Amino acid sequence: MIYLNGTFMPIEEARISVLDRGFIFGDGVYEVIPAYSHTPFRLSEHLLRLQHSLDGIRLENPHTNSEWSELLEQIIARNSSDDQYLYLHVTRGVARRDHAFPKGVAPTVFIMSNPLLPPPAELLATGATAITAVDNRWLRCDIKGISLLPNVLLRQMAIDAGALETVLIRDGFMTEGSASNIFVVKKGLLLAPPKNNLMLPGITYDVVLELAEEHGIPHEVRAISEQEVRAADELLLTSSTKEVMPITRLDGRQVGGGVPGTMFALFYRLYQDYKDKVMRRGAVHTP
Repeated sequence: MIYLNGTFMPIEEARISVLDRGFIFGDGVYEVIPAYSHTPFRLSEHLLRLQHSLDGIRLENPHTNSEWSELLEQIIARNSSDDQYLYLHVTRGVARRDHAFPKGVAPTVFIMSNPLLPPPAELLATGATAITAVDNRWLRCDIKGISLLPNVLLRQMAIDAGALETVLIRDGFMTEGSASNIFVVKKGLLLAPPKNNLMLPGITYDVVLELAEEHGIPHEVRAISEQEVRAADELLLTSSTKEVMPITRLDGRQVGGGVPGTMFALFYRLYQDYKDKVMRRGAVHTP
């Protein structure tokens, strides 16, 4: 069951005009929110990022946070999985094809749910493989826009190489992954690239840094050079759907000892404990 422009329906019945600006121009934004035991995780933070993306493309938010919360609760209730990932998608609506913003047009609002499956235990035990590539995307990667063709091509490079992810390098420094954030570990120090227009501000990225601060784990947020990435003792991948995952091979070479390291084991445990704790409270940071 999905939600489209005011109506809940089976996804097979959903229809959108070919003149929707999301279809014609990729003129819209999206958000992905995990839900554990039917409860959205860090909902306020996700809705704040959605607002940032809408502001970035100068599109008025069609709903208040309370309205979004109610819609998401209904979507969760109408789908059967205990754990789900919620995809919500807002475009500038339907209008004749013209680059200029149309006036008086209602936005298109679409929400769907899919089962949220944990990363395979084997992958967590052995670690993921990744490749590197030049970050050739536009300069507003902080906007979670639906125009994802560069990310699609960069991620496909990893798939073609038998890898899980592509680590992106721009002007000699790491930005993020094609669909994730990346952390570097060197000599017990956790390194995170700073939030700016060249990376998406990840919700799980925030959780990792909060946990590092709470538990006194040495960490720095600063620019990370390509050389530091390649010389890392550990690389950690984070995202809302993959949570925290180790990268143990990069461009065909092993990272550190070639197996998941102690920093990954620590953050994996801390993240699961944090998630369990906040889910036991019933809801986290609800609007």
